[in-house]
Amino acid sequence: MNAPVRSCVWRAQEGPQTALITCPVFEVFYGGARGGGKTDGSLGEFIRHASNFGPDAIGIMFRRERTQLIETIERSRAIYGPLGCQFHEQDKVWRFPNGARLRFAYLERDADAEAYQGHSYSRVYVEEIGTFPTEGPVLKLMATLRSGSGVPVGFRATGNPGGPGHLWVKRRYIDPAPGGWRVIVDPLTGLERIYIPSRVTDNAYLGQDYIQRLRASGSAELVRAWLEGDWNAIEGAYFECWSNKNIIEPFAVPKDWIRFRSADWGSFSPFSIGWWAVVQDDESHGGRDLPRGALVRYREWYGCEDPGAGGKGLKLTAEQVGDGIAKREAQDPRLAYGVLDPSTFKEDGGPSVAERLNRRLTDRGLAAFRPADNTRVNARDGKDRRGPMSGWDQMRARIMGRNGTPMVYCFNTCVASIRTIPVLQHDPVKPEDLDTESEDHAADDWRYACSSRPWRRFIEPPDPVRDAYRLPSDDMDGVQSSVKLL
Repeated sequence: MNAPVRSCVWRAQEGPQTALITCPVFEVFYGGARGGGKTDGSLGEFIRHASNFGPDAIGIMFRRERTQLIETIERSRAIYGPLGCQFHEQDKVWRFPNGARLRFAYLERDADAEAYQGHSYSRVYVEEIGTFPTEGPVLKLMATLRSGSGVPVGFRATGNPGGPGHLWVKRRYIDPAPGGWRVIVDPLTGLERIYIPSRVTDNAYLGQDYIQRLRASGSAELVRAWLEGDWNAIEGAYFECWSNKNIIEPFAVPKDWIRFRSADWGSFSPFSIGWWAVVQDDESHGGRDLPRGALVRYREWYGCEDPGAGGKGLKLTAEQVGDGIAKREAQDPRLAYGVLDPSTFKEDGGPSVAERLNRRLTDRGLAAFRPADNTRVNARDGKDRRGPMSGWDQMRARIMGRNGTPMVYCFNTCVASIRTIPVLQHDPVKPEDLDTESEDHAADDWRYACSSRPWRRFIEPPDPVRDAYRLPSDDMDGVQSSVKLL
């Protein structure tokens, strides 16, 4: 009697997908572009793992939201069902004929990762890792990778450029080896990780029609991110107007320029403090022609161990931060004022953070902080009011400037600002606002500074009658009243 012929249900495609399922490295990030077969690669990797270790192969696959699991589970039905695996709907668990198990779960909040700390898995998968704003919950999941049977454990993640977690994902996986395919040894843990890039051209099941649809899907940045996996192309950036024009070489700030400071508070998360000078007349500094009234950020203090890479806050007290500010202002002329996150002025059974901070400053004869204007966006009432601009509008207007000349600059030594501000995203629910789940500490600090010195980028439309009687002093692009505040 002839043996039954078994058809192949799923086979890894040659190239990156095969490299994924055979990679022995502990931590693998797979992806970089749309259409590269990321979900199939993760599901297929567990098939191989389950075949090798049977009942000792215990995996869990995470997504950020419950609704995002639906398509992943449906794809798993097409692959695992014909293999004789049984899916338990209530527990969202696949049980393989040889006893291996793969569970699906979601982490909508960072705190949800705590619920898994007592679990043991031989494989942890995180789909679309860039949807996680911080690495905290993801790193906690790695603590669940352990096996009493000696099974080699591993972490596998997939993702594309963009999203609230773009910065930390790029920092962890892309920056150490931008081209991928190189094993990186973590300096703290000694564990190995690798980035395996995939492109739509690596997926034989997606033809030229799909590629053309990607090309027609949006801006040049979006196409580069989706099609080429370019991690330096930021689609949906909130401050898409940011450019190298806003970054200048350091110079000796003239002593007669007005100076002030702005700050966004943080302890467990980073704080951000900026020192600013106001250009008094049209002058050339740092290789640029700076217009009168422009703001120059000549120093910043970002409260984490590595401002150029981000991370958790320094957990300093208000007194320690006050001492740090005093040390940095020791050689500065006296500042005109300081603006600080207004939430720090709230009292809760004792002196507020702002009071403790200001006490440290005033004891040394330094300018105290006042509450910053915390208006993020203007109310949408359908009226075209040329009243005060919101904080983000103020910041955007200054970044754009006038006639190609910005009205806000920062020294190239302000690495936290340069690293975080250009890649911040729109809030998916409130597009006019910034996504607060991203690393927005420096941006908030900038917003407080810009709101403290209002500037308006309004340019009046042509009016032949009005222009015929315009006085020379009126020719200020609609910013005359605002310039008086600079």
